Amino acid sequence: MNHKNTSLTGRLNMLLAVCFIPFALIMVYLLIMAQQFSVRYDIVVDKITKANTYNLDMKEEIDYTMYVVVVNSERASEIVDVNRPHELIAGARKTFSQLMENTEDDAAKGKLVSILKCLKSLENAVAEIEQDVRISGSYDKNMERLDLNIRILTELIQENIQEYIYYESVKLQNLREQVRSEMQTALLISTVISISAFIVALLISRRISDNLTEGIRQLQRVTRKVGQGDFTVRACSEDNDEEIAELEEGFNHMVERIDNLVEDIKTEQFNQRVTEQKLLQAQINPHFLYNTLDAIIWQAEAGEKEQVVMMVTALSDFFRTTLSKGRDFISVKEEESHIRSYLKIQRFRYQDILEYEINIPEELYQYQILKLMLQPLVENALYHGIKNKRGMGHILVTGQLEDDTMIFRVKDNGMGMTEERLEQVKKEMGKEREENSQPSVFGLFNVVERIRLYYGPSYGMELFSVYGEGTEAVIRLPAVIMEPASNDNSIQN
Repeated sequence: MNHKNTSLTGRLNMLLAVCFIPFALIMVYLLIMAQQFSVRYDIVVDKITKANTYNLDMKEEIDYTMYVVVVNSERASEIVDVNRPHELIAGARKTFSQLMENTEDDAAKGKLVSILKCLKSLENAVAEIEQDVRISGSYDKNMERLDLNIRILTELIQENIQEYIYYESVKLQNLREQVRSEMQTALLISTVISISAFIVALLISRRISDNLTEGIRQLQRVTRKVGQGDFTVRACSEDNDEEIAELEEGFNHMVERIDNLVEDIKTEQFNQRVTEQKLLQAQINPHFLYNTLDAIIWQAEAGEKEQVVMMVTALSDFFRTTLSKGRDFISVKEEESHIRSYLKIQRFRYQDILEYEINIPEELYQYQILKLMLQPLVENALYHGIKNKRGMGHILVTGQLEDDTMIFRVKDNGMGMTEERLEQVKKEMGKEREENSQPSVFGLFNVVERIRLYYGPSYGMELFSVYGEGTEAVIRLPAVIMEPASNDNSIQN
């Protein structure tokens, strides 16, 4: 028995290794490649950001300060900070010297050398004007120096900074192309490894199946009787090895307890539905994430720091509520913050066609709501309503309390639906939908299913739509006070 048991265990371990190890290696390779790209990308973006700091305001500040020093030398310190040019030059010299140490590209390094030389010349020109103003105060001469030295040098520095940023941007584009090429190679390798692993796993599993089939056939007769409802039958044989004997013993135990397990199976099926709904609720549209990250990268490259901060903050708030420490139920206030973060991000992307308004009274903030109830409705309004309409679209989210029921409405002025399409969507959301069919409005169907599962048949969602005018989704939920430290992982009816 030990020999057989060890042999079977070895084959199972080999099957597991064949299935797991190749994919683990692929995953490690992809993670390493992604990490390398991230590090290189961050370095280039950091260089562009540092250089861009002196590309925006340095010229204007130095030119204006030195102009004030020339035309009004006696009162210049009262009007401007006369030390500001020296501070800017010193800061720029330090920054571009550091960039020089970390730059290997000859073209970019040449621009950095030009910038440092111009900064040295600019520093000398500033000092000459300041010294001459204190000694002679010759206005015409200093104005000439201002035009020929200061303004020309600051203009040249700004041009060199812009060219340096251009070279780094080209490097960023090359990095993207390189990553795309590496991803294609990785995809090819992954495909070959996956097919090979599948073939080997198929051969091993066939070997295991052939070895087990002979012993398992002895259980077919009694299993057939049990399937016909005869729970008095027992498996009993003396010639089989210990693996099959253990199966027979387990089978007999199963028959003895099968009546009690019927109820357990029902509970298990219900828990399985809960798990499936949790998985559905945890799904995030990858295109939304990809497009948001692309927008953040584009804004970072353009130097729009405030927009980047806004986008990253909204995205962080969006995922914070999506995760919510594993809780199923959150407060209405958190749900409102979640959809506000989502719409804020989408407003940035679709600012030419999207306006929104959220009007949920504060009296509802204290109540709990199943996580991700409103966001799928808002997403459906945007992608199936607003985007299909010409001109500016508007999404209105409202909430109200009626007795012990919370009513939330998500309304848009998009394309709406024809009567036939509306009836089809209602049928898919209702019990009339076939069990194995795939709904065309997956987000709405998911919301309806979760309401049925957690709140029961007394609550649900209604859908109203007029073609060419818009759509309104109305959900009704019980008003239950949110407990500060409650554990929402349990099912609440």
